[in-house]
Amino acid sequence: MTRLGDRGRWGVGLALFAGLCGYLIAFRGGFSDWLTFTILGITTGAIYAIAASGLVVTYTTSGIFNFAQGAFGMLGAFAYWQLRFDWGWPAPIALAVILLVVAPLFGATVERVIMRGLEDTSEVTKLVVTISLLFGVYQGAVVLFPPETARRLPGFFEGNSIDLGFYRLTYHEAITIAAAIATAIGLRTLLFRTRTGLAMRGVVDDRPLAQLNGARPARSSMLAWAIGAMLAALAGVLLGGTQGSLAHIPLTLLVINAYGAAMFGRLRSLPLTFVGAIVLGLAQSLAIGYLNLDEPITSAFGWTFARSFSLNGLRAAIPVVALFVVLLFLKPLKVRAGAQRSTREVVPSPPVARWLVGTVVLGGVGYALATLYPGLRTFQIGQGVALGIVMLSLVPLIGWAGQISLAPMAFAGIGALVMGTWGGDGTLGGLVLAVVVTALVGALVALPAIRLRDLYLALATAAFAVLMDSLVFNQNSLFPNGNLPIGRLDLFGISFDDDRAHLVLLFVVFGLVATGLVWLRHRRFGRLLLAMKSSDAACVTLGVSLARTKLAVFTLSAGIAGLGGALYG
Repeated sequence: MTRLGDRGRWGVGLALFAGLCGYLIAFRGGFSDWLTFTILGITTGAIYAIAASGLVVTYTTSGIFNFAQGAFGMLGAFAYWQLRFDWGWPAPIALAVILLVVAPLFGATVERVIMRGLEDTSEVTKLVVTISLLFGVYQGAVVLFPPETARRLPGFFEGNSIDLGFYRLTYHEAITIAAAIATAIGLRTLLFRTRTGLAMRGVVDDRPLAQLNGARPARSSMLAWAIGAMLAALAGVLLGGTQGSLAHIPLTLLVINAYGAAMFGRLRSLPLTFVGAIVLGLAQSLAIGYLNLDEPITSAFGWTFARSFSLNGLRAAIPVVALFVVLLFLKPLKVRAGAQRSTREVVPSPPVARWLVGTVVLGGVGYALATLYPGLRTFQIGQGVALGIVMLSLVPLIGWAGQISLAPMAFAGIGALVMGTWGGDGTLGGLVLAVVVTALVGALVALPAIRLRDLYLALATAAFAVLMDSLVFNQNSLFPNGNLPIGRLDLFGISFDDDRAHLVLLFVVFGLVATGLVWLRHRRFGRLLLAMKSSDAACVTLGVSLARTKLAVFTLSAGIAGLGGALYG
């Protein structure tokens, strides 16, 4: 029955796609335009497929989702440029050295030095480590390859193409598609036709049992990370050649577009991962070709907006939208009976009175720093303290409840937007409005994601953050020239417009928020969050509503992040 249902869904999907293609060919430019964008979409999807397959192989073998996959690809692309164009190596030799030596050694080293020690840690710890690795690799690439230097990376056999009669297929596009096909065949052969692949699959199914039968899980995990790094480097080189130049951030964010493809296959099925990648590539390419999103929108359904806005960023965000949709349609995760942390984290919680004294001390520290470092340094320290308030939002969410969120800065941006737009000239009412609106947005985000857990929840919040960056924070009507002036607080006739006064205020607010969290930690809600982190099954047995508790902590966390964003200016 399930198989028939799956076939039915595939049939409906193919029918809808065929109908869309027929409409585009008949009414939107003809067969030639459609074919051009289709081939471009297949090429883009091939790159996504290569990157996503590396994610799937790594995750299924080691149980760690590598958020640094895009950074691996970016570093591999820059290393290829170094060998090929700076040192003048022939392209085949440079590519072989990167894919067969440098990238696999880098991936194996990461697994041996960092990832192997994470086997018995929580999902939160694993995700935080890979995210930290992402920033570490990115910063290392910035140091080794300064972004001030332009680096052109032409595609393979630039200027040469294959005349298909209806389309001129460049050699680089043909090589990209061939590389994806070779990757699919190679991984299929490795996993199903070799003893090494069988051992890797055995580790996935039951690690202890595979070890008892002579398999070597550590070796399989190291091999998987080597393969994942190699595929990431290949995807980075192909993407750089498609774009014609190298840039740190676009190459690093490649992996975000691959998330949707990986989730299409539920992080298990390589064939479905490849299908999902091609679907995403086609959707993105057809949207670029046929969706006219450049015109500003000023009204809808008879309503005239106070400010115009554009959906131009939607085309680039299509893979992220697909990721969010796939996550929403995942089956609800069941409460894990008997799932209890084997080790309990004992974190000392100081008395509230001590934190109140600490708040006064923090105010004095802020005044001292403002006196010692006047001018620009005071402003920069203030920004750091405001970001510290944003990071406090993760204490109840991740530290107590064990729920993963990758969107605190998105909520901070919402708080800053509300404060700058409706906060007047720094009124207390504007600050309260910023906190309330951000908390409500956090609750709305939590509603669809509330049934997710661990990695899926992290991916859902990451998708929300990227959507905010693509569709809201890039609006010129909201952020003219990328900036938004935010008025500083004026409380009871006391102005905090001066950098020094604002710094003292930020330190005091940081202390007050921390004090409030310490107070909350000793209350029933704080104990409930800790219990949910320790054993959600036990909480359900005692009649606790996990959905309501998660919704409350997400709302609280978003509100704190919004407070930090509103005070950032």
